[in-house]
Amino acid sequence: MGSWLDDPDVAHIDKSKLDFLQMLVFESNGLSKEQMLPFLMAVAKRGKDKNISFTEEEMNTIIQTLRKYASPEEIDKMNKMTAIFHNRKK
Repeated sequence: MGSWLDDPDVAHIDKSKLDFLQMLVFESNGLSKEQMLPFLMAVAKRGKDKNISFTEEEMNTIIQTLRKYASPEEIDKMNKMTAIFHNRKK
């Protein structure tokens, strides 16, 4: 199976955004739940500093695409990350 970055579903999303997300996935590898929120806050600041933002549609497309290529453990991690963001919005 190829990389999620080459999936046709994300072809319309700017490459710099996808590269930023790939870096996020790489750097978050091995973080505990307690480490995840500070990490995500730092990533959000880096994204803002680089003027990288995602529409809700882009995020939904990316998450659905990542799920196609992810292991059960990675899917669990994605679920936890999205829950953190959804809880922060409330």
